[in-house]
Parts: sequence; C-alpha cells; structure tokens
Amino acid sequence: MGRFVRSDFRPAPVREGDVKNVTIEAVGEKGDGIARVDGFVVFVPGKKEGETAKIRITKVLRKVAFSEVVGESVPAKEAVVEPAAETVAEIEKPVAVKEKKPKKVKKEPKVEIIKEEDEEF
Repeated sequence: MGRFVRSDFRPAPVREGDVKNVTIEAVGEKGDGIARVDGFVVFVPGKKEGETAKIRITKVLRKVAFSEVVGESVPAKEAVVEPAAETVAEIEKPVAVKEKKPKKVKKEPKVEIIKEEDEEF
C-alpha cells in the first residue's frame, strides 16, 4: 500500500528561530493570539486581537507554528475615516439655539376656609 500524499502540501514559510513582526488577527480557544505569516497560522501566547508583536518561532508543525513574544506589543492602528467635506461644514456650522421662555404658571387664588365656632344663643 502506498502512502497518501497531499498534492497541496507546501513547506511552512517559517522555521524555528525565525523572528517576525505580526499582527494578531484572532484569539484561539485557549486565549492565545492567532497571527498569519504568508497565510501560515502562528500561535502567539498572551496577545489579543489587533495587537502587534515581535515574535520568535519556537516550534513548527505541518499546519501551524508556535512562538514566543520577544518584543513589546503595540496596539494596531485603528482605521480613521475622514468625513466628507459637506459633513465637516455641517459639523462646524454654528447652530442657533432658541431659548425657551419659562412657562408662566397660573396661580390660583388662595381660598381660606374659616370654620365658625358654634355659639349658643
């Protein structure tokens, strides 16, 4: 019997000892960050999605690699979307605020009830 050989098998793009800068794309079931190097999955311990780190590859398997962090992580830059010019003009345009006058409250006249004492005649 022959051994099954995958035709789509490619060697890993990383080797043990390689140092790479990566961005964490997801978090695995055990809490490790998941990065990709040329599409190859690399687990990065203690990192969260969106962080970047300088890592050293410690172990390479057929489909994944494991690493350790050797440099400080930096939060990934968040995308800044510039608003359209019309929107900026609308935002910066002063808005006239109409002051509301306090409502006049009608005061009802006070009515006093005087209780007369019964006098005997």
